Amino acid sequence: MTGSSFGEAFRITTFGESHGPEVGVVVDGVPAGLPLSEEDVKFELSFRRPGRRFVSGRREEDVPLVVSGLFEGRTTGAPVTIVVKNNDVISSLYSEVRYKPRPGHADLTYVFRYGFENWDYRGGGRASARETVGRVAAGAIAKKLLGLIGVTLAGYLRSLGEIESTGEFSFEEMLCSKYSPVRAADRKVEASYEELLKKAIIEGDSYGGVAEVIARGVPAGLGEPVFDKLKADLAKAVLSIPAVVGFEYGLGFKLARMRGSEANDEIVRKNGRLGWRRNVAGGIIGGISNGEDIVVRAAFKPTSSIRIPQRTVDLRTMEETTISVLGRHDPSVAVRGVAVVESMVALVLVDHAMRSSLIPRVKLTQDQAKVAEEMWRRYIEACRQGLSEESQ
Repeated sequence: MTGSSFGEAFRITTFGESHGPEVGVVVDGVPAGLPLSEEDVKFELSFRRPGRRFVSGRREEDVPLVVSGLFEGRTTGAPVTIVVKNNDVISSLYSEVRYKPRPGHADLTYVFRYGFENWDYRGGGRASARETVGRVAAGAIAKKLLGLIGVTLAGYLRSLGEIESTGEFSFEEMLCSKYSPVRAADRKVEASYEELLKKAIIEGDSYGGVAEVIARGVPAGLGEPVFDKLKADLAKAVLSIPAVVGFEYGLGFKLARMRGSEANDEIVRKNGRLGWRRNVAGGIIGGISNGEDIVVRAAFKPTSSIRIPQRTVDLRTMEETTISVLGRHDPSVAVRGVAVVESMVALVLVDHAMRSSLIPRVKLTQDQAKVAEEMWRRYIEACRQGLSEESQ
């Protein structure tokens, strides 16, 4: 299947299906000498893992196994291959789906493209969000490399259904949202998110949401002219995530309702450097990073798998019928989707940083390896700030 690879200097290829034996990723372009462990990858995977409160009940531990590109705790310069086993598969739940494509899913479009006889209907096959395990595993490597240039990413759930976080909270609180069961940085809305998801579970319905990711410390000058603009690659990366239906950066669509006198951001001096007063553009102007925080948002549609009966067509008889989707599904894919958006943003940033020669493409020096490891340690500590010992 084509279209399973992404990136140029730092290139990933994901593989595997929802109910296949395993899923994973091959990461090409990782420089030699980067300290890396399976625990590093597992840390990131734990925030998109199912089997927790308010997400899919599928019980997967998502333990990564690095099978190539790593020797004695450091990358070798060869492609890094990471495999995650699928251990909790119940394909019998999808027997009806085989002949009744689910509304909102890619079932019927996959049949159109690849043929009914070749379609893996179990859990959505390749179109399943299970594919994103590979993205998040690769994102862990990308985040560790970005530490070399002082870049840190934080994501949170900005809105769920009609409920939106409008309060003030810090970048550090966004980092700590990893440990919120609903990815809320704003503790005032956390309970409201939880109540909404409980309602969806009881009613057999689902909700959409918006994930926001901020990248802090991004140097000015990342992004290629015209077609490889930073904003264009970010848009492609984010929109490639299952269930994402919208992308914006900075003020995004709000700018379409403004006048130029309102929208233009004044250039000022900030701590001895040139900067922008309000960061209206979300850190990107002309497709090139400007040194401000990069602010990206992704709109997730409601989970398509719901118990409420919906109309479809039985492919055996071509007669209209109904389907009520059984199985273990997220009441909102946006909750776990935050981790995936973070990873895709990290993959784009590390790719462009390598293309701009800010991160070595062949090997790290001993000093650089130490910096990467220290910055990763600080990142994990920052995510855990404010947690009780019991929570950790």
